[in-house]
Amino acid sequence: MRLRVMGQCLLTAALVASAAMASSKTVPAGPVTDEDIAKAVRHEVLTYPWYTLWDDINYRVTNGSVELTGAVSQPYKKDDLGRLVKGIRGVETVSNNLKVLPLSPMDDRLRLQVARAIYRDPVLSRYAMGVIPSIHIIVDNGHVKLTGAVMNAMDKQIAGMRAQGAGLSFGPVQNDLTVDNPPAKKKS
Repeated sequence: MRLRVMGQCLLTAALVASAAMASSKTVPAGPVTDEDIAKAVRHEVLTYPWYTLWDDINYRVTNGSVELTGAVSQPYKKDDLGRLVKGIRGVETVSNNLKVLPLSPMDDRLRLQVARAIYRDPVLSRYAMGVIPSIHIIVDNGHVKLTGAVMNAMDKQIAGMRAQGAGLSFGPVQNDLTVDNPPAKKKS
């Protein structure tokens, strides 16, 4: 009996010691730079489970203050992202200027039509490969805007043409895609 009690005491002591060691692991000391905060914000946005090709989330970090801009397709996403960013070490304030896009069946239909037109194109289908496709489709009351990045100017132009040809858009498609790999200039 005495051995059993002693064994339980040793087990309890080991558990307490391991819990104390785990709680003593602190976040590294030192100042947090805006660059560190920006990396953490980027990580939170990209790992947010409900971030999709229908959302466009941008941020700016200045002296520990984070400004969120862009558009999200559901109201809860704005709240979630604001809360996640506030929890980042070193963040002083958060200006959550994310626009919540209208909850409209017509906009949802247009989103799907534009996505099909873009991602079914053989040239552009490679952009659908990632968890979060690199071409984002923002639809606001029938107006279509493309954001994100493509590898060359031709892909940008094709994406704009496919989006414009999808139909139902009110006006021309705003093509704000950026080109990640501009062609190299020839040296003379």
